[in-house]
Amino acid sequence: MIARFEELDWQETRMGELTLRRRADPATGELIYEVKLKDEYLMSSLFTVAEGELATLGLAATDADDLDVLVGGLGLGYTAATALHDDRVRKLHVIDALPAVIGWHERMLLPVSAELVQDPRTTLIHDDFFAVMRSAPEPDGARYDVILLDVDHSPRHTLDPSHADLYTAAGLEALARHLADRGVFALWSDDPPDEDFMTTLASVFDDTVAHVVSFDNRLTGGTSSNTVYTATRR
Repeated sequence: MIARFEELDWQETRMGELTLRRRADPATGELIYEVKLKDEYLMSSLFTVAEGELATLGLAATDADDLDVLVGGLGLGYTAATALHDDRVRKLHVIDALPAVIGWHERMLLPVSAELVQDPRTTLIHDDFFAVMRSAPEPDGARYDVILLDVDHSPRHTLDPSHADLYTAAGLEALARHLADRGVFALWSDDPPDEDFMTTLASVFDDTVAHVVSFDNRLTGGTSSNTVYTATRR
């Protein structure tokens, strides 16, 4: 039996102190995994519905087969793991800027780690997703059928100021260069649908939709919601 709170990992990163901890719910005994960056809670295994829906909605926006998928942001792994449930996925690349997060999964510290690491379709990559998107793809480089992004709180509330340019028309144009024809970009946001961002998204992509994903919030006893944006490349 574990202690009520157990620190699984603590590391100093370029973005501040990163902590992975596990606790037991006093009412149910369920193991809950939480990530903090400095004093800010980034994610919890209590709330994974929208992370899964990011993959589900993003993949549903294409009817292509043999999909090459890129996930920006590994985190607890639920977006990537949900993508692997789609039999059309041929290859899954997951980029994370923090080697500590990749290490958690390689050490099998999280509930879906084995599912991710042991699937031969998965490649975990230590890199800056935003820098990769800014750079022009190599002539023979990978073009992705679907790009799923879950790093920042929202287009307006970024974890790092260097991320902000991706949510501009120029940034989205650069990202679109990494997509195959009729490729799909999908984005998770903690905020309600943002009309200004939707206008920017529609200036670059076709078939733009802001999906509101609602889920039960056990902490408040009510319902909470996130937004998943999907957009198809011109």
